[in-house]
Amino acid sequence: MIKMSFAVYRRPDLTREQFLDHWFNIHAPIAKKYAKALRIRRYVQLHGGDYEAARQMTESRGCQPPHDGVVEIWWDSEADRLAGAASAEGQEGGRLLQADELNFCDMSRSSVMFGVERVIIDELNG
Repeated sequence: MIKMSFAVYRRPDLTREQFLDHWFNIHAPIAKKYAKALRIRRYVQLHGGDYEAARQMTESRGCQPPHDGVVEIWWDSEADRLAGAASAEGQEGGRLLQADELNFCDMSRSSVMFGVERVIIDELNG
């Protein structure tokens, strides 16, 4: 499995609530519609919140302030991801997703990475 993690920031003209509403209620349905064509196995949104733990970690480690959320997407392989993105329907979905991201994300601050998970602790699955 290959995984993409995309750390996203909201556009400065949107409230946190507007950002999360658009991401969940408008953007996610586009991803669901094109998931099969794009060969997506799993799609998860991690909605950032105003947590004391984030303030403590940021302060104690001298980190940048937290982003507004993270989207995580899994594919069976890089070859599957590429094949999905190359299909006509996958290209259409990719264009729509990218265009919609501009409606709620500050892409100049957001970042993306691809990688393979190496699970160290997994109490959820024994």
